Amino acid sequence: MLDIIKKASLGAVSNTNPVAFSYGTVTASEPLQIQVEQRFILTGQALVVPESVMESWTELEGTRILLRRGLEAGDRVLLARMQGGQSYIVLDRLVES
Repeated sequence: MLDIIKKASLGAVSNTNPVAFSYGTVTASEPLQIQVEQRFILTGQALVVPESVMESWTELEGTRILLRRGLEAGDRVLLARMQGGQSYIVLDRLVES
């Protein structure tokens, strides 16, 4: 009986697409738009953007210094699709190796 319950629960999780990773390309920065693998474009509330990919400035001795630039058109990003496929998290900007 326990094995049947385990198999059923594993099947239910795999059918809901818990997480999937994708590559995307930023097509516009204001408002942010990301094209996912040349299939569709994500905008607005479909994107969860962490602070690590947002523009960041600091002030040092009266001089404003850019610490990290924000996402710009042409940037490649790594995305994680959240369960259900309605939202994508921008994990990080990708660089050429």
